[in-house]
Amino acid sequence: MSGLDPDQAYSESLKPRPGMSLVNWAVRYDVDTARTQVSATVADAFLSRAVYRDGLGCIVIHGEEPADSPARGDVAGEQAFIPLLPEIAGPAVVEPTDERLRTAQDRAFTEPDHPPYRRTRAVVVLYDGHVIAERYAPGYGVATPLLGYSATKSVISALVGILVRQGRLAVEQPAPVAAWSDPSDPRHAITIDQLLRMTSGLALDETQSPFNPVARMLYLERDMAGFAESAGLEAAPGSAWNYTSGNTLIISKIIRDAVGGHAADVLRFAQRELFGPLGMRNVTLEFDATGTPVGSTYMLAPARDWARFGASHGPDGDIEGVGRLVADVIDALRTHS
Repeated sequence: MSGLDPDQAYSESLKPRPGMSLVNWAVRYDVDTARTQVSATVADAFLSRAVYRDGLGCIVIHGEEPADSPARGDVAGEQAFIPLLPEIAGPAVVEPTDERLRTAQDRAFTEPDHPPYRRTRAVVVLYDGHVIAERYAPGYGVATPLLGYSATKSVISALVGILVRQGRLAVEQPAPVAAWSDPSDPRHAITIDQLLRMTSGLALDETQSPFNPVARMLYLERDMAGFAESAGLEAAPGSAWNYTSGNTLIISKIIRDAVGGHAADVLRFAQRELFGPLGMRNVTLEFDATGTPVGSTYMLAPARDWARFGASHGPDGDIEGVGRLVADVIDALRTHS
């Protein structure tokens, strides 16, 4: 996805992460560029395989490859009808003209106490809808897709905001999760509001251990949201805060079902309602094997597209885009809290 050297990607993003020290000595991986896939083992066992699919990024394969695999062409036709905003910079890296911005960039890229996976990959500074300064780490550039990790959760929140605005979701109602439909199930009371606020009460610990439930959800489960939905309660809904990506996977599935039920439906909806209007040109949402976007973690986009998501100017000069979309979520939560 990124075009980075595989060994660089592993050494920067995976090897230094907490918990990996337990297994790094035994990890072996093979990057098959011809078949666009990566196979990995631990102590020559526990084979795992990730496969690249055009327009969908990579997916961890459990058994047979999923049938719900739309190609980029399934949604490309809608691009012609989307009023993209103009470019925010030319093709070259924009060097700052203000020495204070240069100093700030220097500071951002000088982080001796940070582990490699937390070090800065890119900085983009926007002013009045244009890039006025940017810098990239070695091996990265203007076009390099950057993994959003938990910034992807903000994209999911924006999509919820759109559906709230359209009257297709209500955050104060019990979340439409079939596994919780029985009113006698204490999870039946969990709302989208509580999933968004990380107060669902679900027992989905997310620590840095490679053996926690969220790690299992992301790397061992074919149906990630289904696994999260199966968790019991460790606290009454709305009574305690516990940050867990499982909440966001459940919301991701709710979004999927609300817009049509398939990965292609999610792509069309996100492109038409969010990415296109913001001028985000090179976004890749990754999915699990059931067609649910892995909205907790796995969206990739160049730094300029992430900047677009953060602040976008409409043609009338007002701040539009994600600020307005997130405002829909905030207004909905304020109204019903």
